[in-house]
Amino acid sequence: FLEWIEANPVPGFFIFMVVYLIATVLFVPGSILTLGAGFVFANAFGLGIGVLLGTLSVFFGASAGATIAFLFGRYLFRDWVKSLTKKYAIFEALDVALEEKGFRIMLLLRLSPIIPFNAINYIVGVTAISFRDYILAMFAMLPGTVLYVFLGASAGSLADSANSGDNITVTIIVIVVGVVFGIAAIAATSYYAKKELNRVLAARQASVEEGEEHGSDVSDMVSFQV
Repeated sequence: FLEWIEANPVPGFFIFMVVYLIATVLFVPGSILTLGAGFVFANAFGLGIGVLLGTLSVFFGASAGATIAFLFGRYLFRDWVKSLTKKYAIFEALDVALEEKGFRIMLLLRLSPIIPFNAINYIVGVTAISFRDYILAMFAMLPGTVLYVFLGASAGSLADSANSGDNITVTIIVIVVGVVFGIAAIAATSYYAKKELNRVLAARQASVEEGEEHGSDVSDMVSFQV
């Protein structure tokens, strides 16, 4: 499949989007496809254009697949998705937080995927998050997408340079620097996103517990007066 895309890059761009869409809906891990996108498009168009086209193809395909999964979770497979949420203890606090700060929380979830990408697409469908906030938060997938596509494109660029007999020293230096800074940036972003998400969820949980204790105290007072 990847060889065909490399030989037919223009129709391959759109076919790849469709394949990524289907993979997202069917819970197929997308990391290999993302790396493959970088590899084949870099071989066909060069490192820079290859990363751009690979990123766009993956992003649009993943976004379309995530949107369909969200709608399936909200309307078609709601009961099944609710049973899926039981696997994640964080879901209850997450549900309340998404209702109050949908875009912000969804953005943090995309930047720091504490729940796998394919699963979260379905799971948030049964929460109170608005469709608009869910769609807008898709852009937070771009940093990770660019990194994976760049890694795949780097392998493709190295293979192309080796086959053509070019001096690959400069290519290697550019790739190594790009990978190091890319991984460092993604790691830092994910760390702070996860830290902020945990802080928001902990505050939300504490607020809920405080409300329950207050309700219990009021109930006891009423019972005593009666």
